[in-house]
Amino acid sequence: MSTVAHEIRNLSGAVLVVHKNLSRIKELEANEDFRALGSLLQSLERISALELGSAPAQNGEVVELTSVFDELRILIETTYHESKISVEWDIQEALPLVWADRYGLVQVFLNLAKNCQRAMMSSETKRLRIAASEENGRVVIRFEDTGIGVASPEHLFRPFQRGAQSSGLGLYVSRAIMRSFGGEVAHEPRSEGSCFAVILPLHVAAEDAAHA
Repeated sequence: MSTVAHEIRNLSGAVLVVHKNLSRIKELEANEDFRALGSLLQSLERISALELGSAPAQNGEVVELTSVFDELRILIETTYHESKISVEWDIQEALPLVWADRYGLVQVFLNLAKNCQRAMMSSETKRLRIAASEENGRVVIRFEDTGIGVASPEHLFRPFQRGAQSSGLGLYVSRAIMRSFGGEVAHEPRSEGSCFAVILPLHVAAEDAAHA
């Protein structure tokens, strides 16, 4: 895994150089897709270099979530539209700043959105609700879908599960990324569909813990 991560970092660095060169083209400066591509490339590079076992204070930074949600919208709206899935955004106004790794957070959001998309492919009603609010001194972002639900929630977040698409590593890695900067991702049971909550510490609380 370490060797693969090393090679991914090398490739990511090379592609980022190309992206930086292309950014000098004026026609691309205001292109949302081009900016989103740059964010994805940086996410890939940061994740490949992320020290999952190190202290949260080393992996995190102060993150303003509005711009992260804007990037997520750009990244998922086309595929969701093609899949005839509607997206409802319920974002609390003036969310506080949080402590996270911005690019790791984008990756976690993308993974959850993709999981929800797959879960709704055979559903009659296809709707994803993304909600964010401050709760008990934390910010909680919920991805709630109208899909097939989770048959065995006790097996979630375990790698290499039988029956999982691909390697089954998505949720496992997402939780590791979240915990690397003091956050968490959890499954919240629903009578229909599924809901995953991304839990983020406020940046003030994270700084206090670091100096405790």
